[in-house]
Amino acid sequence: MKPTLFILAAGMGSRYGGLKQLDGLGPNGETIMDYSVYDALRAGFGKIVFVIRKDFEQEFRDKVLSKYKGHIPVEVVFQSIDKLPAGYKPNAERTKPWGTNHAVLMGKDVIKEPFGVINADDYYGADSFKVLADFLRSVEGKKNCYCMVGFNIENTLSENGGVSRGLCEVDAEGFLTGVSERHGIQRVDGKLIQTLPDGSTAPFPEGAPVSMNMWGFTPDYFDYSEKAFIKFLDEHGDELKSEFYIPTVVNDLIDNGTITLKVENTPSKWFGVTFAADRPATVAQFARLVDEGLYPSPLFK
Repeated sequence: MKPTLFILAAGMGSRYGGLKQLDGLGPNGETIMDYSVYDALRAGFGKIVFVIRKDFEQEFRDKVLSKYKGHIPVEVVFQSIDKLPAGYKPNAERTKPWGTNHAVLMGKDVIKEPFGVINADDYYGADSFKVLADFLRSVEGKKNCYCMVGFNIENTLSENGGVSRGLCEVDAEGFLTGVSERHGIQRVDGKLIQTLPDGSTAPFPEGAPVSMNMWGFTPDYFDYSEKAFIKFLDEHGDELKSEFYIPTVVNDLIDNGTITLKVENTPSKWFGVTFAADRPATVAQFARLVDEGLYPSPLFK
């Protein structure tokens, strides 16, 4: 059975200023998601599942999903604040979504095979999808064997401001021992720095492996996530801005020895639209990749 790619597309890009998931950045109006789907097809994924918000379903179907008809099976699931375990209700004043791992939980009923998880608004590069697909094929029928595609920090920076990345701690055998979210990472006066919670800055390790939210799981991950989400709601459910993140669950599963998580490194260079000012460079990058023959134009005919 071929692995599935699960694309997280429910978030509103607040810093970008709009629904960047639907922004046409390729030479023929292709979205970043289109390139991810194309790379996933080439890597051997057999199905795409999108998690979106119900309020832009029709626009999403018209602008995005219609392109893939005849190329690869596609399913859509929905993330909303009120999709909670039985007996739980959100704070009536809450407006913020529950985070990336809540989004992943929305796929439980439609994903029964090893699956990859990515962001909708990040370009990961063809090699990263090959690395991910190869790993997922190797764990078919297994449990508790996960992976993360690790990017060199140098390949993930924006020229227009600091970025948030998951700093990975990896043991001698290449397994993840922990991932911690770092913010405001950028190069200033030739030095790589990060912004600490108190607003001060500190060096960020050169060449460090970082997470770009590109994960590989087997379906047992859904059961672990459900249990972890109940614990999260018991502890943080009344908070207005608390979020249930993938690294939170992964770190706990690693710490208690339940899983192993291999860091599969890629030389791919990330780019995307973290900031509105990133858009012209991203458009130019896609045009260059097409000119070099790495992608057809249009992508899907």
